[in-house]
Amino acid sequence: MSVDGTFETRLYINGNFCPGNTGKQFSVRSPTTGEIIAHVDEAEEIDVDNAVAAAKSASAAWKDLSPRERGAYLRRLGDLIEASQDELERIEAIATGKCVSQFFEASVAADVFRYFAEAGWHAQGTTSLHTPDHINFSLKQPFGVVACITPWNLPILMFAYKVAPALAAGNTVVHKSSEKAPLSALFLATLADKARFPPGVLNMISGFGTPAGSALASHMEVRCLSFTGSSATGQKIQIAALNSNMKHLHLELGGKSPALIFHDADLQAAAEQTAASLTFMTGQSCITNSRIYVEESVADKFIGLFKKAFTSSHLGNPLDPDTTHGPQIDTVQCDRVQSYIKIGCNDGTLLTGGRAGPGCFVEPTMFENVPEDSPLMQEEVFGPVVVINRFGSESEAIDCANRSEFGLYSSVFTGNMDRAMRVARNLEAGTVAINCTSPTLAMDMPFGGWKRSGLGREGYMDSLENFLENKTVLMHISPQPE
Repeated sequence: MSVDGTFETRLYINGNFCPGNTGKQFSVRSPTTGEIIAHVDEAEEIDVDNAVAAAKSASAAWKDLSPRERGAYLRRLGDLIEASQDELERIEAIATGKCVSQFFEASVAADVFRYFAEAGWHAQGTTSLHTPDHINFSLKQPFGVVACITPWNLPILMFAYKVAPALAAGNTVVHKSSEKAPLSALFLATLADKARFPPGVLNMISGFGTPAGSALASHMEVRCLSFTGSSATGQKIQIAALNSNMKHLHLELGGKSPALIFHDADLQAAAEQTAASLTFMTGQSCITNSRIYVEESVADKFIGLFKKAFTSSHLGNPLDPDTTHGPQIDTVQCDRVQSYIKIGCNDGTLLTGGRAGPGCFVEPTMFENVPEDSPLMQEEVFGPVVVINRFGSESEAIDCANRSEFGLYSSVFTGNMDRAMRVARNLEAGTVAINCTSPTLAMDMPFGGWKRSGLGREGYMDSLENFLENKTVLMHISPQPE
């Protein structure tokens, strides 16, 4: 693959790059220029069947390898990803509009593969002598064929988060990338090929949610599926899994992450960090703090500081190292963001921004005084749009923050640690950040959502368990003869 014009566009099945069975392709456009940069082979049901069959055929031999032997492949892939950081950075800038100034995925993805190259040893069960005349024990074993479906906003990182632990646990994998961001995933397929994974262990397909994604979700030979994406798609996957073989699911879904700013917070730091959360990846992150609640007594001061920080981002070509604000991923997402801006103009007060263009660019946009029942407050925008509302008491702030069906990430800024811990305990979110906000995460802490934000947890200490079945073995021991 050459990032100067030639991209790998084929499917990767059973250790070979091949066109889709039907010959159909879809176009990938640069969100910066609107130009078509690649035509990618589109997987349909028959390609999914072929990929799953390859994974199933490779399953027995792969799971019988020792953790050390499986880990050698993962470590090689991690090293190749790190060595290809420049190429991956450029692909993402060209194909998804991600700013090179903010690119971090390759180095973190490499670390994830290296960690799970060693973590396979932790797939261990327990023993018990508590049943008379028995020695009982449990085993943790791979599911077999696992499907991993990753989103367009962090395609490299989500690939690592899911595929590395799935392989380390002894499963074989069919990975489907988003149709909005297939090129970095297909480049990763070339790296997997260089890492010399046995044929069928890792298969990678490109295509749409229908038919490729739905075929994976309903496939009778797929026993486990890990998905990151919208809550609406997650619900469809749940239904498909239920109606097929009740496959094990891990779902990391949407967010509507609030940040609570109390009067005794470091307002300058709070303003800079919350503004950075909104401009990072152009607001296209499930943990972007798109709702900010600030205590009435300091609201005017905070809003002034926030506006200055929020509007200081530099819009431009994502390949330019000075650019900190790129385009939305495509015209569909750009139009979606604009539709929410229109809602904000009707329901609240526009403080800055609101304009779109050229192309898929959207200005950093902030509103205040938007009612809590407005779609702008209740639905995920996935863009550089924020609402700042005011509160009078701690209980009011918590109530407003929790008045959402999403519960992925929340933040609280205060100088009072008693208050910080009270609020953290009462916020309905999988992650609560104190005096910091997204994209801050900890790799060794569980990450996932409450409510409609998902099922299960990811992280160094948690992800391996997502891809293992528990089996109890009961062994009767005859009593010693008299």
